[in-house]
Amino acid sequence: MLHISNTVELGDWEIELSQIRAQGAGGQNVNKVASAVHLRFDIPRSSLPPFYKERLMALSDQRISREGVVVIKAQRFRTLEQNRADALERLRELIREAIKQRKVRKPTRPTRGSQRRRVDTKTRKGKTKALRGKVTP
Repeated sequence: MLHISNTVELGDWEIELSQIRAQGAGGQNVNKVASAVHLRFDIPRSSLPPFYKERLMALSDQRISREGVVVIKAQRFRTLEQNRADALERLRELIREAIKQRKVRKPTRPTRGSQRRRVDTKTRKGKTKALRGKVTP
């Protein structure tokens, strides 16, 4: 069971974990030991509430395919158990980030003083650049 919040949990049958060989340098065991974890989670087939599914599908994350399958590859640690825990934690964080309410941005106007300062700076720069011209004898 993967606990997302107090009311939402994911069953073990919903998350597919497979062992793969890790990439990169690893010494003598790099070609023998499959210590990396490949996690697959199908959003539409999951038992998540519809609100969670909508928010996850709306995310523009490269780990989520068009069909709604989340693919996470964990190979940060040397042991399979640590990588499995890391993949599950990253899935939990992805779901939690998706359901957070974002603050609505209220558009504001620049103050009169800031507009005046901006124009003054522009005119000062323009005068400085005008003085850089050729000097006539």
